[in-house]
Parts: sequence; structure tokens; C-alpha cells
Amino acid sequence: MKIELTVNGLQVEAHYHDDEIENVHKPLLQQLAKIQAANPQRRTIVFLCAPPGTGKSTLTTFWEYLCAQDPCLPEIQTLPMDGFHHYNSWLDAHNLRAYKGAPETFDVDKLAQNLRQIREGEGFWPQYDRQKHDPVEEAIRVTAPMVIVEGNWLLRNDDRWRALAEFCDYSLFIRAPANALRTRLVGRKLAGGLSQADAEAFYERTDGPNVRRVLEDSLPADLMLEMSLEGAYRTA
Repeated sequence: MKIELTVNGLQVEAHYHDDEIENVHKPLLQQLAKIQAANPQRRTIVFLCAPPGTGKSTLTTFWEYLCAQDPCLPEIQTLPMDGFHHYNSWLDAHNLRAYKGAPETFDVDKLAQNLRQIREGEGFWPQYDRQKHDPVEEAIRVTAPMVIVEGNWLLRNDDRWRALAEFCDYSLFIRAPANALRTRLVGRKLAGGLSQADAEAFYERTDGPNVRRVLEDSLPADLMLEMSLEGAYRTA
């Protein structure tokens, strides 16, 4: 299937093989439907944790599309974690702006507060503005009975991030070969206008360490997906 999706305000052309849709994505969404049906009185919160470059945002937008096409699947809403970056003023004060995206650059306490709010009822969610390069508060109204929170550090194995587990009903993790992620992430920076040297330097300074930290320091998930060199997904 080739499909045009709107991901973080941008038009993206995504490709998924029919057998992958039938054997990976639909069964996963059917499993989530069972979890949501078991607790219909409150919102179900799913964590999708994965390293940079695994296509989390595109994938969850595709899941939203599949659910909208099938009345047997739950209505879902994707909530990206990027809106919980500390503001640039805070990052500058702590000499962390060059490392934006690392776990230290996120406001975990604020994320916990928002998770608590949306579990109890309707609420709002911040969104990262890629023009201002800062969060915009209350940019997303949370209404769906099931939400998928996606980010790099949701299963991070340290005290502050582990505390988020109380809000998680089900967790997913995407594993991928580090060399494939490097190619994808450097290519993303090239497409954004950086030179080859600058794109590779950014990977070595920021994306590369983040990839390694996610792959090596994340807690086990309820379900593991694996991304191939070509970008296809399968259940591990």
C-alpha cells in the first residue's frame, strides 16, 4: 500500500506491504482493541518507544488510518513526546541546546502531569513547533479512548523515566540495526539542507549517542517490533 499521510504537519508518502499490514499491523491493533475493551471506563495509554530513525510518527499515523477504516479497531490518537522538550531558554541556561533530543533535555515531571490528566479525562497535550524549535502548550486536544504516546525515552531504565510506568497500559518497542538508523538519520539531515559533513557531525554528536542509549538502556516492552534494513516491520 502506498499512502499519503500528514505527519507533524508535513505530507509524507508511506509504503507498507499488504502482508505486513495483515500479519503485523492489524493483529497489533486488534490486540490493543482487546486491552481497551477490558477497561472501557477510562482512557487506555500505550507507550511506543524506539530509537530515532525508526519511523515512529509515520507508523502511528498509519495506525490511526487503519483504525479509522475498520469499525472493529479502536479509535486511537497519536501523542508525540517532542512537546515535552525543555524550552530553549532552559536548554541554553544548562548548556544543553546542542544535545536537544537527549533524555536530559525533556521535562519528565511535566510529561507525568499530562499523562495523569489525560488518564482521568479529556485534556491537552503540547506539540513541538519545528519552525520555532520550542514547544507550543495545549496544541493537541486529547479526545480518543486510546492514545499512543511515542518517543525515544519512554522505557528508559532510570528512576525518573521508570516512574512513568504507572500510566502505561501496554508498551511497544521497535528495534532496528544501528547502521540502518545511521543511514536514515544522516539522510534526513541531508534532505533538510545540511552538508554531508555537517549531517555526519550531527549524527556523531546527537543522533548516534541517542540511538545507542535507546537500544542499550531501555526496559523490556510488552511487544517488540523489528525494523529491517529496508524499513519493513515484523513482530519479534
